Amino acid sequence: MTPIALTIAGSDSSGGAGIQADLKSFAALGVYGASAITALTAQNTTGVSGIHPVPAAFVAAQIDAVFSDLVVGAVKIGMVTQAETIAAIADGLKRWAPRHVVLDPVMVATSGDRLLAAEAVDALKAMLFPRASLITPNLPETAALLNEPVAESEAAVEDQGRRLLAMGCRAVLVKGGHAHGAESIDYLIDGERTIALAAPRIATANTHGTGCSLSSAIAAGLAKGEDMETAVRNAKAWITAAIAAADRFAVGRGHGPVHHFHKYYPD
Repeated sequence: MTPIALTIAGSDSSGGAGIQADLKSFAALGVYGASAITALTAQNTTGVSGIHPVPAAFVAAQIDAVFSDLVVGAVKIGMVTQAETIAAIADGLKRWAPRHVVLDPVMVATSGDRLLAAEAVDALKAMLFPRASLITPNLPETAALLNEPVAESEAAVEDQGRRLLAMGCRAVLVKGGHAHGAESIDYLIDGERTIALAAPRIATANTHGTGCSLSSAIAAGLAKGEDMETAVRNAKAWITAAIAAADRFAVGRGHGPVHHFHKYYPD
């Protein structure tokens, strides 16, 4: 059977993040991608100049249209913008009960522009965390979700991750890309253990869509039948290679995109 993943997220008009990055990630990893768009953004590599939310009822209609016809193996949730949209997504997940849900709590774009309304954060935690197989916050997002400073030690990262785990999700991947040092270390935390996943830190400004792409790559692995640890390990290896190849692109004047199809483009 063809593996299928659904992304529920916002559209990036410059093509580097959001729905566009998710579909590229699915395709690069051999998974058929479907989408439900939560918001339109006027966006490029230098920033976000406008956000136009899709009505919550129409987000629900997109989700129902996909699930009523396609056998969805995994769902990735990204930019959700407002509480009404979060409620519609939560209701859709309840109706269709997908086996795997990867939630990337996108709060701020690479450019620094806020993408999730402050009043929607509590709704995100209350309605979507309990339905998530995995949430994938970076270090600043982890701190913001807990309303405290960014963790600066492995012990502090694990402590924050376990407190997010207690909010109802089955696993947490705290991403270490915003930290410093020769390695970028992500921490996969579940009810039994913490696994540190290290990769060389790559010096590049072209990191637009990194978080979207990683969470989508994990969803792709789950849709193909991989267990959580395998899906996360494979996705991290893939996104590391995509970041390493990002400078082969010359796209935009700001934070350019990662290279989703680095395996297939000639050097």
